[in-house]
Amino acid sequence: MSTPPQLSSALAGRRLVLALDRRAEELAAALIRHGAEIQHAPAMSMIPHVDDPQLLARTAELIALPPNLLIATTGVGVRGWFEAADAAGLAPSLRAALAGTRVLARGPKARGAAQQAGLTVDWVAQEGTSAEVIAHLAGQDLTGTRAAVQHHGSGADGLDEALQGAGAEVVALTVYRWGPPRDPAAVHRSVCDAAAGAVDAVLFTAAPGTENWLVAAEQAGALPAIAARTRAGELVMAAVGPLTAAPLEARGMPALLPARSRMGALARAVIQHFDPTALTAQEDS
Repeated sequence: MSTPPQLSSALAGRRLVLALDRRAEELAAALIRHGAEIQHAPAMSMIPHVDDPQLLARTAELIALPPNLLIATTGVGVRGWFEAADAAGLAPSLRAALAGTRVLARGPKARGAAQQAGLTVDWVAQEGTSAEVIAHLAGQDLTGTRAAVQHHGSGADGLDEALQGAGAEVVALTVYRWGPPRDPAAVHRSVCDAAAGAVDAVLFTAAPGTENWLVAAEQAGALPAIAARTRAGELVMAAVGPLTAAPLEARGMPALLPARSRMGALARAVIQHFDPTALTAQEDS
């Protein structure tokens, strides 16, 4: 594997913990280009539901009675849904059933996956949040609307409740779920290192991962030292968005948030935190 080209030394001498599973290598590469030393400690794992009978049963329901509205929340979820449908021989029927469906995407990646699956996307949440989708639908009378919602791993995004409150009939689709970390020892080492001052920043991209990492810190007796270092500005807790940061804030720990809820924007925020001059106005990881 070739070494990524060095773009700056903004993170030289800095050790960063990536407490994420999905797309960790992509984020690591962006940070290594600026001199970072990366410590991988995925605090959760992603478990596909490709053979989940409930997912396939609800897919069959949507084929039999197509939805008026589909909300696609993640690219990996949309791809996983169509992969599951394809494995069950349902993909052509699913595409046909969704041909006349209004499709809303919670961000560009969900839009791209939906388009790759052959769907026409009618609207995209630019910041990639469920709150934008809810705000977009606010005030609409959805009485009699059949709405399908593809959830991300935690499923707790408020979309079902908002749709039901507006009168819609909701069909929820959970394509994958978050599971325990594959390497608990790596997570344990990371929380101990963070408490001991051997880590400069910890990066999170999903609320369940944030919560799992903090629980591991509590179990190791490391949380008080981590919280003290964070509040003193010695340790940066960086989260891709407000929902991901919520477990930190619930414990009184400040979080560094990017301007946009994007993986590249998170890398940029961390780089600029340590060296505000490292990136030009045109560069966007």
